[in-house]
Amino acid sequence: MARPVQDPQIRINEILNAADQLFFSKGYQATTISDIAKKVGVAQGMLYYYFKSKEEVLEMLLNRHVASLVAEIQNIQHLASTPPEKIALIVSTILDRASYKEGQLLNLLYDIQNLYLKETLFRQLETTFSPWLLRTLEEGIATGDFSLPHPPTAVDYILVIVDFLSEALYQKTSADILSYRLHTAEALIEKVLGAKEHTIHIRLTGQAE
Repeated sequence: MARPVQDPQIRINEILNAADQLFFSKGYQATTISDIAKKVGVAQGMLYYYFKSKEEVLEMLLNRHVASLVAEIQNIQHLASTPPEKIALIVSTILDRASYKEGQLLNLLYDIQNLYLKETLFRQLETTFSPWLLRTLEEGIATGDFSLPHPPTAVDYILVIVDFLSEALYQKTSADILSYRLHTAEALIEKVLGAKEHTIHIRLTGQAE
């Protein structure tokens, strides 16, 4: 029996959901367009109607993860938390998302064959997150929690630190060394922001205190 005609966005979401499961169960390289089409239950030609290639499926899937992450960060902005707490929450949330499905998302991004996607994603993250980080820094300056001469430069440094920590997660750094790197990152962010010591606390899901 033929499948009923659906709204294009519904079909796109079906394809992305199927790809999400396959990329993280079989691996990106081992998954084919045919695999995705079979999981969705459509002909391979139908899938090509929506996506030109497997790479385009992955790129849109990553974009969806970014959109979801942005929504979480927007929610953080509305919390009744101090600016240092908000900065720590934003960094922690980004790192937790980077560790999605036991780090398999990071495995995709750091795969040598997908380096251009990693660079594209990080540029997108920089463009997307910078305004939210900047807003929090300006709030912290207004409340006296932060003291810094050029907030945009501080934003750039925070994003570099996030990238450094993401790579540590990808390398599956031991718990002791990861804890040391997190504490060092906290101290560096405090220094960059002109914040008081021990006001930035980065917490990862499952990370010991």
